[in-house]
Amino acid sequence: MPLATLRRATRETVSGLPREFWWLWTSTLVNRLGAFVATFMALYLTLDRGYSASYAGLVASLHGLGGVVSSLGAGVMTDRLGRRPTLLVAQASTAASVALLGFMQHPVAIAGVAFLVGMASNASRPAVQAMMADIVRPEDRVRAFSLNYWAINLGFAVSSMGAGFIAEFSYLAGFLVEAGMTAVCAVVVFLKLPESRPVAQHAGKVSDDVRLAAVLRDGRFMSVVGLSFLVAVIFQQGSIGLPVAMGAAGFTPADYGLAIALNGVLIVALQIPVTRFIQHRDPKRLLVVSSLLAGYGFGLTAFAGSVGLFALTVCVWTLGEMINAPTQTGLVVRLSPAHGRGRYQGMYTLSWSLAALVAPLMSGFVIDRYGAAWLWGLCAVVGTVAAVGYAALMRHLPEETAAEATVPGEAVAETAAPGEAAVKTAAPGEAAAETAALGETAADIAVPEKPAAAEAAPA
Repeated sequence: MPLATLRRATRETVSGLPREFWWLWTSTLVNRLGAFVATFMALYLTLDRGYSASYAGLVASLHGLGGVVSSLGAGVMTDRLGRRPTLLVAQASTAASVALLGFMQHPVAIAGVAFLVGMASNASRPAVQAMMADIVRPEDRVRAFSLNYWAINLGFAVSSMGAGFIAEFSYLAGFLVEAGMTAVCAVVVFLKLPESRPVAQHAGKVSDDVRLAAVLRDGRFMSVVGLSFLVAVIFQQGSIGLPVAMGAAGFTPADYGLAIALNGVLIVALQIPVTRFIQHRDPKRLLVVSSLLAGYGFGLTAFAGSVGLFALTVCVWTLGEMINAPTQTGLVVRLSPAHGRGRYQGMYTLSWSLAALVAPLMSGFVIDRYGAAWLWGLCAVVGTVAAVGYAALMRHLPEETAAEATVPGEAVAETAAPGEAAVKTAAPGEAAAETAALGETAADIAVPEKPAAAEAAPA
């Protein structure tokens, strides 16, 4: 690609997004630059502390269980208390618990604090995703989610390479650096991010009537959650099964760090052009293809015997990850009412938390009992099942023609039941009329400095 074309593509990808998005993006980047613990926990427990793969899987599962506990609670907090308070509490708690984990010596204490770290770190996800959906226009959301995912992996690529060598000298340093970076994220949120929560109004009364029971009754959405769980189980193997298998095969932490860093490097290099390619394409095909690439990418790991071959398999499933992440996140927002985004995002986050709980137990058990080759074969099977599920689900999914976006500080007046009209009560001097249901059109009158526009959500 010519340099001028690349520059134009990059400019078009990053332009037009609100300032609040870029501060949220910066917070994400800083957080991931210091993300050492989740990546190297398995190596820390098996190589540095001498515990078995099963114990490492148990600790990782407790970390995941903490995320399961906090997912729905954080989703409710995001809707009731707001996005900003939830982020501040989550990030401050994460910083404290990660630092504490680095000093734990007893196996029971390690497991207990890992559970707390899982609770705290996972609590920020529904708030981040809901805030991003609030502040970005519907037609820009896939692009915004891709850029946020790009930031996650830019930080991950840097932290993976750095942490691999830090681990050679001191795992404690990794814990403390992650705690410090997370504290910096909390400062960014406190200083730069306003509250973005839309408030539903019914007959003049403020409420938030989307209950968890209503989310559970949403068949389409819960089907997406189930399929997300299967895909998440596969992707968890990059930080759970892969390091254990490479360590058992005689590779060093630095070897694993170099191989897995390729995941972040590829996403940093290719996420923007991939986003431009997928932005207006059929999400059904994208989700089917990404599931197959994930499953069979990890399946190919059974044939890897060198760092180079492990890196090659990482390339395959990374392509699936680049396609799946923004497409699936956009689908979740598409199916979520504005005043219930926190609970819907919490339920979606729950699928990843459950995967973080199940995947380590599955990995440790399969590797200890049958060997790593069986684990990689199972990944291929799960990827195939997910692909078939997406093909069936998306066949019955109606086309979306519009969705709403909010400006930080505005209140949204809308009905809870799908199909009813909604009126958005904005800040003084602003007004908007829009519909709450999926599939209805919406016309927004933007804040004075922005041109009015009819907004259509991305396909």
